[in-house]
Amino acid sequence: MHRFAQGLALCCVVALLCGCHRHDDATAAKNAPAPKTPPAKAQTGKPPATSVAKTPAPAPASSTAKAVDANVFHVSSLALGTAIDTGYAVTASATRFSADTHTIYASVATSGRTAGAKLDARWRYLEGQGVLVNELSQNVVTDGSAVTTFEVQNPNRWPAGKYVVEISLDGKPVAQQAFEVTDGK
Repeated sequence: MHRFAQGLALCCVVALLCGCHRHDDATAAKNAPAPKTPPAKAQTGKPPATSVAKTPAPAPASSTAKAVDANVFHVSSLALGTAIDTGYAVTASATRFSADTHTIYASVATSGRTAGAKLDARWRYLEGQGVLVNELSQNVVTDGSAVTTFEVQNPNRWPAGKYVVEISLDGKPVAQQAFEVTDGK
C-alpha cells in the first residue's frame, strides 16, 4: 500500500508540473510555427588538437574579410547541420533539412581571447513573418580558437519553409545563415 501511495504522489507531482508548464507557454504556443520545442542546448569547447576535417570547412560568417588582431575575440564562421563531433563542430554542413529532422545544430567558430563574451542565437521562421522559434545564449571564456554549438529541437515535424539563424556577439549581429525545411512530399 505504501508503494502505491508513493507512486500516486509522484504521478500527481509530475502532472501538476506539466500543467503549470503548459499554462506558462500558452501565449508563446499561439505564435509559434510548430508545437513548443524542448529547450535547446548550447555548448562551447575547444576544437580537438588532432582532429581531421571530414567535410570542407564551413563558409566564413561574413563575406567582407578584414585583418583581425589575433587577440580580439571574433566569430570566424557559422555552419548548420544535423550532427556534431566531439569538438562541437558540425560534421556535415547543410542549409536544407527535412521536416522530419528533429535536431538542427549551429556551430559558431570563434578566434581570439575573451574573459567573457556572450553569444546569442535567434532561430526565426521567415514564412511566419519572422516568428521567433527559439533564442539561446552562451557565455564564452577562451584564450584562443573555440567552437560554440547551439541546438534547436522539434520532436514533431517542422513547418516547411524558409528559416534563418542569427548570431550576435555581445548584442551586436555578427553572422547569419538562411536555411530551408522541405516537406519532401
